[in-house]
Amino acid sequence: MRTIHAVAGLAVVLALAGCQRTSMSDFGGNPVSPAPLQAQPVPSVSSGQLSAPTGDTSQFPAAPVSGTAAVGGVQAAPAGTEVAAAANALDVTKESMVGNWRVSNAGSSCDMFLTLTNLGSGSRGGTRGCAGELTAMGSWEVAGKQVVLKDRNGNPLARLFKTADARFDGSTNGGQSISLSR
Repeated sequence: MRTIHAVAGLAVVLALAGCQRTSMSDFGGNPVSPAPLQAQPVPSVSSGQLSAPTGDTSQFPAAPVSGTAAVGGVQAAPAGTEVAAAANALDVTKESMVGNWRVSNAGSSCDMFLTLTNLGSGSRGGTRGCAGELTAMGSWEVAGKQVVLKDRNGNPLARLFKTADARFDGSTNGGQSISLSR
């Protein structure tokens, strides 16, 4: 009988030991706080006029081609380049674009994901495994019958038109053909 009482007493002691309060304090019960951070010097701020860019200007986007028209706030492709695609294009809605697409661009393929989450003037989108211009894709929008893929700054990268039930064809700003399919 004594062993049963000893085991029961030991179980009670162990159960109560697990109920100890733990906190950030030293052994005397005084709260411990981290040492205050030291102030760091802040450099002075200056202002001035930036000089005009010189030399290599390839980092800047090309100026819009005259004779283009804006559709829904998006600069359209130059007249004559995609006239046939635009004339035969099927109607498209944003909701029908949402989801995963297989992209074929310049002989290679990759994945594109389109959502309805707002991002700037368009909706959030992105690519995986793509090369070239499409690596910078961050958003997209529907403007009339065309789908405009944009970079993370909202600049158009490519324009596509619906050519079949689950297919879109068009071109990038660099002139490469691009198609989306499911």
